[in-house]
Amino acid sequence: MEMLNNHCGITRDARGVVHVAICNAGSLNILGSPVTDAVREGLQKLATDRSIRVVVLRGQSEKSMIGGADIKEMAKLDQTSAEAFISRLRDLCEAVRQFPAPVIARMPGWCLGGGLEVAAACDFRIAAHDAHFGMPEVRVGIPSVIHAALLPRLIGWARARWLVMTAENIDAPTALAWGLVDRVAPAGGLDAAVEHLVTALLECGPEALRSQKALLRQWEELPLTESVNLSVKVFGESFLTDEPTRLMGAFVNRKR
Repeated sequence: MEMLNNHCGITRDARGVVHVAICNAGSLNILGSPVTDAVREGLQKLATDRSIRVVVLRGQSEKSMIGGADIKEMAKLDQTSAEAFISRLRDLCEAVRQFPAPVIARMPGWCLGGGLEVAAACDFRIAAHDAHFGMPEVRVGIPSVIHAALLPRLIGWARARWLVMTAENIDAPTALAWGLVDRVAPAGGLDAAVEHLVTALLECGPEALRSQKALLRQWEELPLTESVNLSVKVFGESFLTDEPTRLMGAFVNRKR
């Protein structure tokens, strides 16, 4: 593993697939301020590399992708330092959400609070069969904020309200039924499930995928008519690359 800094390690293969691991953050991969800043910095550095086709975000420990934010650190905060702490986590989530290539959350074990916010900022979420999810903030005296705002878009208002206001955990089958995760892998099959998705993404045009991700992020925030009209220019710009000619030609000339 190549270490970009003390808390962000990467492995890269010849296909342009990069696994980004949260390192040296305890057995549950907890996000204290140094870890949060380091992972954000690592992702921002990688974002300029156009050879990257897919990112898989993972924890160094198999107990979780991210177990949550550092409660020991948060317990010592005041209003000013609390806003600084949560701004760091916001910036990490945005580095994930705005990463140009698709980002897959690889989710074994526990994913709670700030960890689930980071996962919600990913494009895809693949969970282990025994994974558990929750937003426990209100039980320790704080609200769920920042990218918890993505939850109603993912799972609807009623289920988002249940997660953030009851602080009850849900299991992987429930998360799948709610739409919080995209796939639940069978026992021992998490990496195979991630690789299946990676393979599907690699079969697509890399520039088209980058454009599609950018459009999806804009569609999350723009009114419908503006979203539709914005797409026209993006569609035309796709023909500035060789991908439409090359990939459509391969489709037309495929063996039947």
